[in-house]
Amino acid sequence: KSSAKSLRATIGEAFERLHRLLRERQKAMLEELEADTARTLSDIEHKIQRYSQQLRKVQEGTQILQERLAEADKHVFLASVASLSERLKGKIHETNLTYEDFPTSKYMGPLQYTIWKSLFQDIHPVPAALTLDPGTAHHRLILSDDCTIVAYGNLHPQPLQDSPRRFDVEVSVLGSEAFGAGVHYWEVVVSEKTQWMIGLAHEAVTRKGSIQIQPSRGFYCIVMHDGNQYSACTEPWTRLNVKGKLEKVGVFLDYDKGLLIFYNADDMSWLYTFRERFPGKLCSYFSPGQSHANGKNVQPLRINTVRI
Repeated sequence: KSSAKSLRATIGEAFERLHRLLRERQKAMLEELEADTARTLSDIEHKIQRYSQQLRKVQEGTQILQERLAEADKHVFLASVASLSERLKGKIHETNLTYEDFPTSKYMGPLQYTIWKSLFQDIHPVPAALTLDPGTAHHRLILSDDCTIVAYGNLHPQPLQDSPRRFDVEVSVLGSEAFGAGVHYWEVVVSEKTQWMIGLAHEAVTRKGSIQIQPSRGFYCIVMHDGNQYSACTEPWTRLNVKGKLEKVGVFLDYDKGLLIFYNADDMSWLYTFRERFPGKLCSYFSPGQSHANGKNVQPLRINTVRI
C-alpha cells in the first residue's frame, strides 16, 4: 500500500507536469494567434486607407473629365486628359484587400504533432545523445566517426594502442559520459542481431582478461543470446519474458534511487529492473557480440538519437 501510494503520487506529478506544459503551450499559441490577428487587421486597415485615398483621386479625376467634356474644343479636352493622366501617374497602385498573408497554416495541419515537438524540449528525460569512448573499445570493434555506432570487425584487429582503459578480451566499449547522479534515459537499436549485451558498468571495472558480466563485478546488463533468448545478467541469469524480437531497447537510470530499468523502447513495455546501491559513477556499456563468417550478427549496435 505504501508503494502504491508513492507511485500514485509519481504518476500524478508526471501528468500534472504534462498538463501544465500543455496549458502553457496553449496560452502561448493563443497569444501568438491574437498577435498575428492584430498585425493582419492592422495591415488590412492600412491597405483600405491607401485604397480610399486612391479612390478619391480617381473620383476627383472623373469629375474634372466630366467638366472638361462639356467644353466644345476637343483639343482642350484631350489636353486635360493628358494632364490628368500625368497627375495620377504613380498615384494608383494595385491593392490586395484579401487576407492571404494571415498565417492560418501555422495553426492547422498536424497540430497535435506540432505541439508534441514543441513540448519535447521540456520533457525530461528524453533519449540522450550518448557517444562511445574509443579509448575503451576492444581492438576488434569498429566505431562510426560520430561514435554512436559500434560493430564487430571480422578483419584483422585494428592497430590500437593498448591502455588500462581498453577491453582486451571482452568485445566491449563504454560510453563517454559517467553518471554519478540524476535521471537519465537512452535507447539502443538492436534490430537484426542475434547476440548483444547492453547496460551499465562501474567506471572502475576491470577491463583486462575474461570478465564475468554481473552486478558483483560492477556490470548491470541484459543480454540477447542463442539468436532469440533474452536474459538479465544476474547471478545466475534471469530469463526475460519477451514477446517477439526486440528492435530497440530503452535504458532508464535513476542513480539517486538506485534504479536501472530496461524497456522495449518501441512500446515502453518493461523488461527488467536492477535495484542496487551503486558504488560510484557508472558508464553506459555496449557489446555487439562477435559476428560470424556466415553473415550472422554482423549488424551494429546504434545509439538512437532523437532529433526534433
